[in-house]
Amino acid sequence: MGGPGYGPRTMDTDDLEALDPDRLPAGDELALLTRFLDYNRAVMRRKAQGLSAEQLARHLGPSEMTIGGVLKHLALVEDSWFHRRLLGQPDPEPWASVDWSADPDWEFHTAADDQPEELLRLYDVACERSRAAVREVGDLDVMAQSPNRRGEHFSLRWILIHMIEETARHAGHADLLRESIDGATGD
Repeated sequence: MGGPGYGPRTMDTDDLEALDPDRLPAGDELALLTRFLDYNRAVMRRKAQGLSAEQLARHLGPSEMTIGGVLKHLALVEDSWFHRRLLGQPDPEPWASVDWSADPDWEFHTAADDQPEELLRLYDVACERSRAAVREVGDLDVMAQSPNRRGEHFSLRWILIHMIEETARHAGHADLLRESIDGATGD
């Protein structure tokens, strides 16, 4: 299952070079997809690392998006796709007790109330739960246990590709936000 470069991993952003997909130019599909996803996860985490709660809550221009909000959103998305949909497990906390009908963007709105280490831990735990789900399933053709609102089930392959896109897109948002905070750019 897996292949080189995939397995339990801490979100050590100093390990970006080791996670760089260019360092795994060939391999099985699962190893390549998980390498790309882990790289983008580490990039996103690096964007938040070292910032204060005030900095994580700062937005740019008319947008209400913040690095803290993006980080909490990505933790939700990890749990939603891998834990709830893929494995068919109930939502873990903090998601299980949220009144989503009262605030569909709760994770974005409440991130400013969280300390940086809480947000990073929430993201790390969700990513590790996702890695464990991928290891448990181990087959890209396995279909998710829980369907979407239209009753459709997605394959693990589709979920991984979607999560690469989702994480990379939000890491781009975080890159712009981080640059506006302290000038830091790049991976």
